[in-house]
Amino acid sequence: MQDFFSNLDWMMLIKAFVVGGLICIIGQILIDKTKLTSARILVIFVTAGAILGGLGIYEKLVEFAGAGATVPLTGFGNLLAKGAIEKVKQDGFIGAFTGGTAAAAGGIAAAVFFGYIASLVAKPKIKKQ
Repeated sequence: MQDFFSNLDWMMLIKAFVVGGLICIIGQILIDKTKLTSARILVIFVTAGAILGGLGIYEKLVEFAGAGATVPLTGFGNLLAKGAIEKVKQDGFIGAFTGGTAAAAGGIAAAVFFGYIASLVAKPKIKKQ
């Protein structure tokens, strides 16, 4: 167990925590200070990640922060853009439509699977207005 902790890159853990936290802070500010719905904020984050990924900017953030940048919704958008760009290089125009979902298939499948499991376990209630 001691070898595990001695081999950790503590600086990368701190950078991942800070960058992921900053992305979450931005989301929380949008929730608290605007009238945007959660769904619209989700779309903003995914779209921002896709645009920054398409421009090659998000990759620099991923190199800096690792999982702190790849796990949030912006990382999903980046993954979609990256997959589409790679597939366009291979297959041409049709790759723009197939590349993103192919690149993110594992994450999408996991989200569907765990969402289904949560629906079996959870007891939904109607939200009081």
